[in-house]
Amino acid sequence: EAIEKVLLEEKPDWVLVYGDTNSTLAGALAAVKLHIPVAHVEAGLRSFNRHMPEEINRVLTDHASDLLFAPTKTAVINLRHEGIPEERIKLVGDVMYDAALFYGKMAERQSQILNKLDLKPKEYILATVHRAENTDDPVRLKVIFDALCEIAGDIKVVLPLHPRTREALIKSGMYDKVASGICLTEPVGYLDMVMLEKNARLIATDSGGVQKEAFFYRVPCVTLREETEWVELVELGWNFLARPISKETIIAAIRYNYRTHDGSEYFPYGKGKSAEKILHFLSET
Repeated sequence: EAIEKVLLEEKPDWVLVYGDTNSTLAGALAAVKLHIPVAHVEAGLRSFNRHMPEEINRVLTDHASDLLFAPTKTAVINLRHEGIPEERIKLVGDVMYDAALFYGKMAERQSQILNKLDLKPKEYILATVHRAENTDDPVRLKVIFDALCEIAGDIKVVLPLHPRTREALIKSGMYDKVASGICLTEPVGYLDMVMLEKNARLIATDSGGVQKEAFFYRVPCVTLREETEWVELVELGWNFLARPISKETIIAAIRYNYRTHDGSEYFPYGKGKSAEKILHFLSET
């Protein structure tokens, strides 16, 4: 209702929605009902897991949109398989890569997070855990944090703690053990997060965005989920799926992915010009 009010006042030519959050779908629905064209940035991603709320948001937003800006060739194929008309689909690359290039340099200049946490480049693992499927399942929560605590015996583990995860750890009685074994911090700002990502030896995460940022900065990633939307990274060997079903599975995945990659350059998400392409298509339509 709040979005609709703004749209009625502003009368935009387009409504541009991004990603797969509840606000993404809300923006698309509000615009469609007012007969305003919708463009979806990051269209066509699929985990094929309908238990994820993000998956429902993606599918519904894509099918409500007039222009679908796909970040990868795989996303384009997904949209074709769902019967989206070809003229609506535009392969533009990923605007997150645009941002990574821009803010990576800014983070180097401005962030002091490494000094603040007494971290040296490539001498720590960065972890993030926030998805409800992991935090709200006591078994998965224990598996993940038992594994991270054991890994912390080999190398420092830094984890900016999401409020949901903190609450789950306290409720499960695990918080004190985790806090004594892992370097827990409050949630950090974007530039500090970029700096932590760029300088990590490896990233362990259940976040979709962090998986990509790890690749952008050429840091190996272990994804604490059954599936990922970013299948290209798994195929390229930069991302490794570790189902949180046993401590040993996660530990093995992390230790295996310490290896150095071959250094080959891959550009599955474009070369940092995605925003320019999006503006071009919008101005032409």
